[in-house]
Amino acid sequence: MNSSDDELGFETRAIHAGQAPDPTTGAVATPLYMTSTYVHSEPGVFAGYDYSRAGNPTRAAFEHCVANLEGARFGFALASGCLGVTTVMHLLEQGDHVVACDDMYGGTYRLFEDVFKKQGVDFSYIDLRDPSTLEAAMREETRMVWAETPTNPLMKLVDIERIAEIAHAGGARLMVDNTFMSPYFQRPLSLGADLVLHSTTKYINGHSDLIGGVVITDDEALAGRLDFLHKSIGGIQSVFDSYLCLRSLKTLAVRMRAHEANATAVARFLQDHSKVEWVAYPGLASHPQHELARRQTSGHGGMMSIGVKGGLDAARVLMANVRVFTLAESLGGVESLIEHPGLMTHASLSEERQREVGIAPGLLRLSVGIESEVDLIRDLDRALGKI
Repeated sequence: MNSSDDELGFETRAIHAGQAPDPTTGAVATPLYMTSTYVHSEPGVFAGYDYSRAGNPTRAAFEHCVANLEGARFGFALASGCLGVTTVMHLLEQGDHVVACDDMYGGTYRLFEDVFKKQGVDFSYIDLRDPSTLEAAMREETRMVWAETPTNPLMKLVDIERIAEIAHAGGARLMVDNTFMSPYFQRPLSLGADLVLHSTTKYINGHSDLIGGVVITDDEALAGRLDFLHKSIGGIQSVFDSYLCLRSLKTLAVRMRAHEANATAVARFLQDHSKVEWVAYPGLASHPQHELARRQTSGHGGMMSIGVKGGLDAARVLMANVRVFTLAESLGGVESLIEHPGLMTHASLSEERQREVGIAPGLLRLSVGIESEVDLIRDLDRALGKI
């Protein structure tokens, strides 16, 4: 099949793109090429691959497939999402300026503030829900706009198309972290973004058994630079983890539909519960950006945040009494997780920074898995009853 054929459905491309049967054995599953080096027929002459840091057939198959699902030609699989951030940031130079969303994954913020700021890259953090704030924040030296949508953990949305227009008008590139939505529900490149990042630890792999990241672009010049950085920095995804991610892509569509169905049911239950102050889930009509979500995504995913009445004490009671939901960091796996951003995923932010962003003591983040809907709601209802 022609894996770049846009007439083929998402599910078909997830199973076939970059995954032709092995020409030597006819194996349907892409082989696991556990090799570090490859034979040269003579010095400098080799059949496609020379060293696995620069390229490996198993990793290449995964990179091709995940890029195809984002509507792009180039993907670069890395050892973690943070290495994806690090690799993209090496596109910049000392003195460059980045405008980033104020609410973001704590690990990204830590890299920006404690690593790249010290290397001479300047950052401004703003609420990107209002595009006019970006226009005001752009400088002559702005080279990148960094957005998460939905944001982590407050589930704010960014109008990708409008933000891309503003970034490009100012001579900057737009990077969108698409981890929460996956390419099944949102394709930022089609809305004008230049780069897409995923922590493949989350929905791309979806089984909580590896750490990984991927950076995707359809810009040939950007891809050339990323290819150089990918093999020079050397933070490549392992061959086995690439194999697992490629396997998992085959079920991404069915998993995302299941995540969304459960999350919608859980969100509707929680918004009517007397112990819950608010629920932030883009699929609810009560979400202030629900119409934007309907316009730029084809679904609403499995992530939400909630505010529990009673603050931190009440949140602790809820977390201590769930049985189906697991108290753990990360997200996007088949099992449901619950966590306290202020004490866990975003604990590296100072208390002052948490207050500025809106990470309150009663804030909890839920990653809704694909267990029985009835069991998930019963579990939350019972735990909330302990408050």
